[in-house]
Amino acid sequence: MKKVVLAYSGGLDTSCIIPWLKERNYETIAVIGDVGQGDNFEAIKKKAIKSGAKKVYCLNLQKELIEDYAFKALKAFALYEGKYNLACALSRPLIAQKQVEVAKKEKANALCHGCTGKGNDQVRFETTFRLMVPKMEIIAPVRVWEFKTREEEIDYAKKMGVPVPVTKKSPYSIDTNIYGRAIECGVLENPWNEPPKDIYAMTQDPQKAPNKPEYVTIEFSKGTPKKINGKAYGAVELVNKLNKIAGKHGVGRNDNIENRLVGIKSREIYENPAGTVLHLAIEDLASLVLDRESMQFRGQASQKYAELTYNGLWFTPLKEQLDAYFDKLHENTTGTVRIKLYKGTATVVGRKSKYSRYKESLATYGKGDTFDQKMAEGFNHLWATPFMK
Repeated sequence: MKKVVLAYSGGLDTSCIIPWLKERNYETIAVIGDVGQGDNFEAIKKKAIKSGAKKVYCLNLQKELIEDYAFKALKAFALYEGKYNLACALSRPLIAQKQVEVAKKEKANALCHGCTGKGNDQVRFETTFRLMVPKMEIIAPVRVWEFKTREEEIDYAKKMGVPVPVTKKSPYSIDTNIYGRAIECGVLENPWNEPPKDIYAMTQDPQKAPNKPEYVTIEFSKGTPKKINGKAYGAVELVNKLNKIAGKHGVGRNDNIENRLVGIKSREIYENPAGTVLHLAIEDLASLVLDRESMQFRGQASQKYAELTYNGLWFTPLKEQLDAYFDKLHENTTGTVRIKLYKGTATVVGRKSKYSRYKESLATYGKGDTFDQKMAEGFNHLWATPFMK
């Protein structure tokens, strides 16, 4: 009997995979990654065993996800297609890496995931697998099994006595971690349909959010967030705290049409309250402390970093090189940003840093102006010279 290590969430697909593999004479070891989705992991472990898993690993990966993945992407200003902060994409290489570690420990023959052939996650898992254990077999049941619809999967799970967290009336595919939440399928597959109010979990309906705005300060040290409202937090605690503050005001919702790696467009609903505020804050602080050339050039690097992450290329040389670049870029990104939260919006209303390049004496039009305007005549002449006939 072959031994296979499965990335197991307890969702519809992986709930079906264990009995499906058992029917084909595979011994399954399930790996559950606790990335802050808030599940009852004891119940999921029991369900995996009941479904036929031989062994279950439940790994707390929240600290690694935030410190080694999310905050690196934050320092890179990485937003896929300028919108998506990659919350769910960031968890995939981490979980895949842990699968490989378990597979080596258990002397397994194969690695398995529950991703579809249409999505990006298959690439994120399998690229990581192939870079780390290139000769190990990879099994992707959802790409080859006999079920054509999620409704058929639900029927199969019921037949095998496996409880699943979805119904035919609520067929959403939901992925959650501490840094964000993604929802797709069901009525959302028609891009004209407004998202139902009941799909959101991390953010308050902006119309029902507090009528009074709330101000929050985020303090960074070399591009890494360290404090909220003057109080220091660990990485996980900081994100959890900011999720609650921003989520209460309905901040962090994103209804997005994006280009998947496989070439099709998809409609995704994202909730990223902490990530939304942190990206807004670091972008603004960087504009205060970086010179013009650095600010303009890093946009190219940020776009490439987001694409590498989205496309499953986290463990590649270029991504590692970009990390070194952004570490250097943020040597002076230390300071505080003040943000106003109000009914679904987050607005920067103040920023300060000991490394600020802003000089009030040069910018002011009032008393204390030290800018010599006489220099402007020569500057304007030189600027136009290359284009004059």
